[in-house]
Amino acid sequence: MEQMPKHPRLFRRGATYYHRAAIPADIADTYPKREETFSLHTKDYQEAVRRVRIAAAEVDRRFEAHRRMLAQKAKPPLKELSEHEIKRIGEVYYTYLLEEDENIRSEQFSDSERSTIVLDADSDVDEIIKNHGFRPPTFESYGEDREAIDELTRHDYARGKVNSFYMGEAEEVLTWEEISVNLDPASPSWRKVARELQAATIRAAKAIRARNEGEVVETPKTSGIRPESNSPLLSEAVKQWVEEKSRTSWVEKTKREHCAWMGYFLDSIGDRPLDTYTKSDARAYKAMLLKLPANWVKYGELQGLPFAKAAEKAQELGLEPMSESNVNKLLGFVGSFWTWATDQYDEAPVNPFRGLKIKQRKRVRDERDPFSVEELRAIFNAPIYTGCASLRSWKDPGSLVPRNSGMFWVPLISLFSGARMGEIIQLYVEDVREEDGILFFDINDNGDDKRLKTTYSKRSIPIHASILDMGFMDHVEFCRRQGHKRLFPDLAMGEDGYYSTPFSKHFSRFLKAVGIKSRKNAFHSFRHSFEDACRDSEIPKEIMDALQGHGQEGMSERYGRGYYLRKLDEAMRRLKYRDLDLSHLNVLVQKSERP
Repeated sequence: MEQMPKHPRLFRRGATYYHRAAIPADIADTYPKREETFSLHTKDYQEAVRRVRIAAAEVDRRFEAHRRMLAQKAKPPLKELSEHEIKRIGEVYYTYLLEEDENIRSEQFSDSERSTIVLDADSDVDEIIKNHGFRPPTFESYGEDREAIDELTRHDYARGKVNSFYMGEAEEVLTWEEISVNLDPASPSWRKVARELQAATIRAAKAIRARNEGEVVETPKTSGIRPESNSPLLSEAVKQWVEEKSRTSWVEKTKREHCAWMGYFLDSIGDRPLDTYTKSDARAYKAMLLKLPANWVKYGELQGLPFAKAAEKAQELGLEPMSESNVNKLLGFVGSFWTWATDQYDEAPVNPFRGLKIKQRKRVRDERDPFSVEELRAIFNAPIYTGCASLRSWKDPGSLVPRNSGMFWVPLISLFSGARMGEIIQLYVEDVREEDGILFFDINDNGDDKRLKTTYSKRSIPIHASILDMGFMDHVEFCRRQGHKRLFPDLAMGEDGYYSTPFSKHFSRFLKAVGIKSRKNAFHSFRHSFEDACRDSEIPKEIMDALQGHGQEGMSERYGRGYYLRKLDEAMRRLKYRDLDLSHLNVLVQKSERP
């Protein structure tokens, strides 16, 4: 088997060329084949390239038809169609018949009759169709065929008969993109639709007969006609979504991000009834995202352009597109609306963004590096830890070691706990607890200013001995005496509602100041360093996951408090950082005191 570079679906088996296409992931489970592979009936390469393009277009139409069928079946079945809706279905079918007639005429009729084809058990049907099946009929035979169909249809229509052909046509037509209706199998509307298709066929026969007599009969323009929808407009549903989420879980930053990217979807795809959106709309939006650079609104060449035009312009200019992880994040913003809508509306389709995220070429771990031992030494030998001029002048050497500031403690706590930045900064004084002689951090969301990344993030983390040796409990007692609610009141919340936003900017400046900032390190690198230290200290993965909040079903219950807290503490006592000496931070040898 030889792959051909000129077209991704062309390959050769022996001397003959074939079309071969994998079934797209979003329909693979329901598509009737495992792949679309068939012979192109040629051994000539140039002819094969021509034929595979035609075949690929036809196969893509099959894929799209299957998606429409799935979208149709996913909708709640309608009990009945209105008379107006049935009439509109008939109009679409009438247009289809006249378009089909135009296509036949555009190929030009044959001058001679087609020979009769005899099939036997050994016949190669594909070869016969290639040689004979696509030859156009003669003008006379075409007219005779149409008259015979018209006569039979009129006979049945006059007598109220609906044969199996028109019932089958009704099933097919209701899956068309212009219609897309999931009609209850027991609905009385099935017979009415089939009767309407008979009527449309009779009207089309009259128009085709006039064309056969040389009259000009235009094909009506009915594209986009579909039965009327009772679903709300997408914009109305989005408004309800924003109102609900803003009341329950969103902070200002979250609201701003979701509204912005949902707004771009509305602007580029259009505001239509909720039940009219399909997978193709989601794919079109994804295609635009893949063309845009990160922070595209800051590019002068793109400012003021509608979203879709900005995407095309960015591609024309050759601007570097945003990363796969960024595209996935933005798809997640819009996809979260459709997940919500599925629960709220009977008419909502299955989330059209499901399965559209890009499969990452790199592991998530590869996006950030752990800090090396040399980098950790640079961090914890910076003026903040050895003596700085003041909190404002933390870059400059001096006599102050700010042991009552979050700037001092937050990196150390992350290094020896694996906790996230936001989880640490939002801690209350009361979240430093003790049970059975074990001091631990109670990571929770019990407070209006607290939030956790996942349901598994709620956990207990024993406080490492190194943190205690550095005088951490002195800081806790200091906060209690001062009446502080939060453990690090000097670290303010950002305008977006997250404590992590301002500190993240500070820590990036800090890494630059100590000369170790790179594209692949950030505060999150402490979590990777913690993971490496756990492995090096032979701490089991399930306990490491429990400490970091990487949950599995039931893990939050298994590794809670009481007996299992002691199990976590035993593991934490084993945690060591090889070749990293931070003894200069211990309170017994530290000369500097409070800010």
